Order: sequence, then C-alpha cells, then structure tokens
Amino acid sequence: MGGSRQNVTFPSNGRTAHGYLALPPTGTGPGLIVIQEWWGLTSHVASVVDRFAAEGFVALAPDLYGGTTTHDKAEAARLLREMPAERAAQDLRGAVDFLLEQPQVAGDSVGVVGFCMGGGLALVLAAQEGDRVAAVVPFYGLPKDPGFDYRGLTAHVLGHFGEHDRSNPVAAVDEAAIRIGEATDRRPEIHFYPAGHAFMNDENLIGTYDALQARIAWQRTLSFLRGHLG
Repeated sequence: MGGSRQNVTFPSNGRTAHGYLALPPTGTGPGLIVIQEWWGLTSHVASVVDRFAAEGFVALAPDLYGGTTTHDKAEAARLLREMPAERAAQDLRGAVDFLLEQPQVAGDSVGVVGFCMGGGLALVLAAQEGDRVAAVVPFYGLPKDPGFDYRGLTAHVLGHFGEHDRSNPVAAVDEAAIRIGEATDRRPEIHFYPAGHAFMNDENLIGTYDALQARIAWQRTLSFLRGHLG
C-alpha cells in the first residue's frame, strides 16, 4: 500500500473525484487523459503525466482507487475487483468534462492514453464519449468484455501490445481490432512489440520493462496524438 499522487479535484456525478494534473511549459495545449494500471495512481503514472506535459499536453490522470496504490499483485487484483465499474466510468467522464472546461486546454476534444487496466477503460471511455475523444491509445489493455460494443467510438485508435503478453494474446487483440472496424469507420493502427506485458513501465515488478520498445511506443504515441489533437 502507498500514497497516491493527487493534486487536483473535479466533480463526478455529485461527488468529488481526484487526480494528478500537469501543465505544459507553454501553459496551454491539447487535453489528454492518462488512465492508470491496476496498481493505482502511482509515481510511475504521475511520471508519465509529467512526460506528456513536457511534450505540450495538458495531462490529467484520474485516481480511480481514491488514493490507494499498491505494488502487490494480489492487492492490485483485489482493488481492481472491488472498483465499482460505474463509478470509474463516472470519474472518467468527469475528467473529460473537467479538462474541456480548463482555459489551458486547446480544442473541443481530448486524447486518452491507458495502460493495462487503463487501456481497456480508455477504449470504453472513447466509445462512451464519442466526438469528445479524438484519439485513444491503449497500451496492453482491452475491455474486460470481449464482446464490448464499440459503436459510438469516433476516435482514431493506436494500440501497443506485447507479443509475449499472455493477458492480451495476439488473437484477442486482432479480434478487438476487427470488432472496432466493424462497429465504426475507424481502422485501428495496432503495433505488436517483441516484449511482455507492461513493457512501458520502468517500475514494474514483473521484469518485463523494455527500454527500447518503450521508447519506440512513446515516439509513435506522441506523433499519433499530435496528428489528431489540438
């Protein structure tokens, strides 16, 4: 268990949600939601938010666990299991509302990047929010429901997955890409990397961080977001 990196609050369906917000050096830029892994709003997630801000984005990571973080796999599984799905959806919608209301945010839509659990939630949020999400980037994560209905998704989609990730087999990723293409007019851009799960997370405890593949995925993500936001 540990402490979360919270520095901002925003309304969420009548209650208060928390998150970590970082502004770009210029003070303004496209809005970007960063959705946590199952470990919570950890220092790693905060560092990703800071990196996006340094690249020109107004980046916000909602805290879906209400302040709890962990580095224990069993505890993370429990937190994910106990996270009310509807509350998480409300918090993510509230985060989009909050970002679009900020004077520092350029444009009338945002991007969404999610990791692991957050990758699946990013796709769900994009389908729920329609034109308010212009670009979505799931890293090694898909919706929990393999039959998820992607109708409503209008965002451009860039996906990053590890070839050796047993939690997101290549066949499952391919199936999701086909479902997105059938339900929308989007053809997802999917990249597979010679890596395992969570290869972007330099703090991950399962030993699958891959600096080279992380760098490649990061550059692809920046180019993609800059092409579709702002």
